[in-house]
Amino acid sequence: MNVEQIYTGCLAQGAYYITSNGEAAIIDPLREIQPYLDRLERDNVKLKYIFETHFHADFVSGHLDLSRKTGAPIVYGPNANAGFDIIVAQDGQEFHVGNVTFKVLHTPGHTMESTTFLLKDETGMDHAIFSGDTLFIGDVGRPDLAQKAASLTMEQLAATLYHSLRDKIMTLPDDVLVYPAHGAGSACGKNMSKETVSTIGNQKKFNYALRADMTEAEFVKEVTDGLTPPPGYFGMNVAMNKQGYESFDKILSQGMKALAPREFEVAAEETGALILDTRSHKEFALGFVPQSINIGLTGEFAPYVGAMIVDVKQPILLITEPGREEEAVTRLSRVGFDNVLGHLKGGFEAWAKEGLETDKVNRISAEEFASRVKIGEDMIVDVRKEGEYAAEHLEDAYSKPVAYINDWIKDINPDQHFYLHCAAGYRSMIAASILQARGYRNFTEVDGGFNAIAKTSLPKTDYICQSKVMKP
Repeated sequence: MNVEQIYTGCLAQGAYYITSNGEAAIIDPLREIQPYLDRLERDNVKLKYIFETHFHADFVSGHLDLSRKTGAPIVYGPNANAGFDIIVAQDGQEFHVGNVTFKVLHTPGHTMESTTFLLKDETGMDHAIFSGDTLFIGDVGRPDLAQKAASLTMEQLAATLYHSLRDKIMTLPDDVLVYPAHGAGSACGKNMSKETVSTIGNQKKFNYALRADMTEAEFVKEVTDGLTPPPGYFGMNVAMNKQGYESFDKILSQGMKALAPREFEVAAEETGALILDTRSHKEFALGFVPQSINIGLTGEFAPYVGAMIVDVKQPILLITEPGREEEAVTRLSRVGFDNVLGHLKGGFEAWAKEGLETDKVNRISAEEFASRVKIGEDMIVDVRKEGEYAAEHLEDAYSKPVAYINDWIKDINPDQHFYLHCAAGYRSMIAASILQARGYRNFTEVDGGFNAIAKTSLPKTDYICQSKVMKP
């Protein structure tokens, strides 16, 4: 038996590849399936089952393409209802892969079909659980994503999750390994560890939600407290995972269409496509195609695309660093953004050489910012997450997380100058590009963000003025 975790940092997502005696199972596969196909061929094993822990909201699974190309059936837990052929497993049902066994543990609460797969080794001993979004390392799945589909409140789902954990998972031996679907950085929980594997025993000791003396009421309160609104694209990803989608091969072929600068310009005008520039924030600041939105590939690309663009059907034209076009299309597809019409051939340099119009962001160094800004007089907009702001921030700065820019942008006075920063420059450039695309130009963005600002003599505070913290 071999168990391999295939972890994708951009999505903080774990897929699993398990082999035994010439057969394999894959759990929660990512959208692009060629790495799995290559691995199956290399190991000379047959894919017997594709197990899905639930209908994912934060990414589009590769289950359909993988099933089409291998013939392996897709297995979901009880209550699953899909627009394609699946095996709807029963609680307690067992599936054999080589000499090992997967036992279905129905663990609703995150969603009503959420299922944990218990792996039993060749001797029949409990070895590991693949817990999906039911149990994370240090956290549990948020109970607010499936309220509409389940016709239940967030509190009712949390109560359901409480019993799933205690009746199905906490009763397992302490040495059983825990393999979750996500780690730190995922929006599917709020307190996830950077670790991506643990044991039942360790989680009983260190996971706040698994305290032995915790009542149902305490669990509901603690699990639901402090949840921020889920990203807008989550519901669309669920729909794609439930109803189906275009093959990744077709999506990649379309996205890899190279458009010369003049063709790119015409395509943007005729289609109303969003121009997505995936270069680094430093390159983007120096020059970009007007109306472009910058979300750099070197960062939390996919989640921010989902949060900023929201509509997975939005037509997109890509600008990338030369050679990174396929990577960009692939990573967009992971979160359901399949409508990529093509990319700018030769990148931004080709556009500039053609003599076409360009734009740039007014960016200054932290040192220059420190010499210019008047604390208490000038408006300072901090686009980091609420927790980052709460830990430490500039005096008199306003907390307006970039994830909620579509909510707060309307409150910005276009005639009032303001300074804009995040932690290092990645998120503030996302915000800057959106602001400029919508006609706001009276601002200055700070290169290096708070990390660089903190090294200056500008006054900082831990105190949060509640009137200045944007409530989602």
